[in-house]
Amino acid sequence: MRRILYSGVALVAMTAASYAAGCPAVTVADPMGVAAGKYPQQYELSEFQKLANCTLEFSENPAIAELNARIRGNPTDLPPVAERLPEEPLVVAPYDEIGKYGGTFDVLSNATEAGTSDFLSVRHVNLVRFSDDLQTIVPDVAKDWSWNDDFTELTFYLRKGHKWSDGKPFTSADVKYWYDNLALNPDVIAKPKDYVLVGGERMTVETPDETTVVFKLPAPKPGLLAHFASSYAQGFQPKHFLGRFDPKLNPDADKLAQSMGFENGYAVISAYYGNSDWTDTATPMLNSPDKLDKLPANTMPTLESHILVAESTEGRHLVANPYYFMVDTAGNQLPYISEQDEIFVNDNEVRILKLVNAEVDYKAQSLQLPDAPLLLENQEKGNYTVDLKPEITIPTFAFNVTDEDLEKRKVFGDLRFRQAMSVAINRAEINEVAFFGLGEPKQYIGFSPAPSFVDPKWSQYMAQYDPDMANKLLDEIGMKDLDGDGFRELPNGDKLVVNLQFSTQGVAGQLVELVGQNWADVGIQTTVKEVTPDEYRSAQSSNQLDVMMWRKSQPLAIVMGNNELWVPPYENYFGLRNAMLWAEWVDSNGASGVEPPAYAKQLIEDINKFQSTQTGTPESDALGARLVENMTSNLLFIGTVQAPAPIYHNNNLKNFPEFKTQSYEYYRTTPYRPDQWFLDE
Repeated sequence: MRRILYSGVALVAMTAASYAAGCPAVTVADPMGVAAGKYPQQYELSEFQKLANCTLEFSENPAIAELNARIRGNPTDLPPVAERLPEEPLVVAPYDEIGKYGGTFDVLSNATEAGTSDFLSVRHVNLVRFSDDLQTIVPDVAKDWSWNDDFTELTFYLRKGHKWSDGKPFTSADVKYWYDNLALNPDVIAKPKDYVLVGGERMTVETPDETTVVFKLPAPKPGLLAHFASSYAQGFQPKHFLGRFDPKLNPDADKLAQSMGFENGYAVISAYYGNSDWTDTATPMLNSPDKLDKLPANTMPTLESHILVAESTEGRHLVANPYYFMVDTAGNQLPYISEQDEIFVNDNEVRILKLVNAEVDYKAQSLQLPDAPLLLENQEKGNYTVDLKPEITIPTFAFNVTDEDLEKRKVFGDLRFRQAMSVAINRAEINEVAFFGLGEPKQYIGFSPAPSFVDPKWSQYMAQYDPDMANKLLDEIGMKDLDGDGFRELPNGDKLVVNLQFSTQGVAGQLVELVGQNWADVGIQTTVKEVTPDEYRSAQSSNQLDVMMWRKSQPLAIVMGNNELWVPPYENYFGLRNAMLWAEWVDSNGASGVEPPAYAKQLIEDINKFQSTQTGTPESDALGARLVENMTSNLLFIGTVQAPAPIYHNNNLKNFPEFKTQSYEYYRTTPYRPDQWFLDE
């Protein structure tokens, strides 16, 4: 197993507990008689000390000074650990044992912004997060929160003395700066995301003091909290760092930026923050290397467990954040793992080979069930474990109802065609051949798992294998084989070839090939081509795909905070989108694009009402049921087989629990607390 040294000196794996004393080293496995706190598996400092009847003493990674020296822009002299922590650090109970400091966590991603969310989740933080039961929301960056009675006011309470990775104070001003100056600023993000709005209208963020943030909503939105618990979009950014380049805050921002070789202040903000809320965009190390020496730091400060110190087109390297706000129950500042190394490999076969050769510590994203046999076969030799866990999403196909080819658009927009293509799929065969009989043939309904208000019939709607029905529907449309080659032409006589471009990050290649053959069996000629995630997303964005395919669906809690699965184009850049020209019409208020049909407009209206209604009420259930009926019966997205997927981890990775799902939807590893993982080598 490859292990990178820091500053030429090997990291010594020493038991962190030997640097702290005074409190019982509580773990999830052994609570040592200490009662649980308000939230599972974690405590606020005063809460823990009261329950354990002790005073916690703080200790640090013995290599932290050397690690800090590699963070360009950080002060070289670190204060004592007690001064770097908040006054109320988050105290976490490790799963099995107090960990060891040191080591490098090795991972694989596809490319700079492709297949990186899995690794990003290992260091990620937000105001709150889901606990590992995937039901309970617990504090993270925020110390706590409260709602008013009608869910129109969400208050977060921050930790006094919390600091960014450069030692500067983190306060409520950083939350307000994110919302007012970034999330709602068209000079930074062209169109505000749904989760920063309520029914299309902005919220107001108030900061009565440095540790209190109040989101005031124009209408109820109970799902806003779940959004912060599951999203890669962090509800804060470093005002002290980005603000100096912000023309709305600094009248000399453009002049300062120009002195560094940038066009204006927003160009510097873009170099650090990007033009979206995705937190894995390239930093100046990659997108502005010629200007890097004039900028104040390689990357902007973070609250995450690790911070980027090196980046290229081949990968990234990170070191532990010396100001991280968590400690274990023995008082040791987390994270235990000193460094993280991410390499980019776009070829799926090469990725699998690296996993088999045990060159990686953890991997889940981009792994599909068809990859499992080879990985399982080599577990013992490679000293790793592969778990097969349910996926929340389902591999889904979507015919482009606003295809640039107008004749294809007519056919793809005909519900009978989409019905035919759905019943032409032999899901039972696909389950046996591609998923070893471990999956469940299903239709896409938008929610996963299905809430109680969903009529069970929709999960099997047009999911039966019925090639006779498919042929009859295609005949009705007027699609006939005019030249005798065994494939149907378009109703106007033009040749029809449906191009299936896919990325293995989104769907398994074997699944695409089987679906393509099913469609060919009813006379629809297809071609299958694998492309990179970036190539796929670029073609999808420019409306160049005949069929979009990716995994898709969300739990109810996340739908309550984010409407993207129900509004054209029905997801974000990183997921499965359809009807790009409907989206253009919606975004332009009808000035351009293509007007959506009535059912699509009804979906938009219903999801906004649904998000403002308390779940479990008759009104909420009725809205949810209509959302499912409208989405499913119109087959904008055609489901296939919901199956488990592999989760890979090296056996030297400790405090690694059993995951409940292999899913992006709860932010992958975040519920399983990677900051308390450690390497025992």
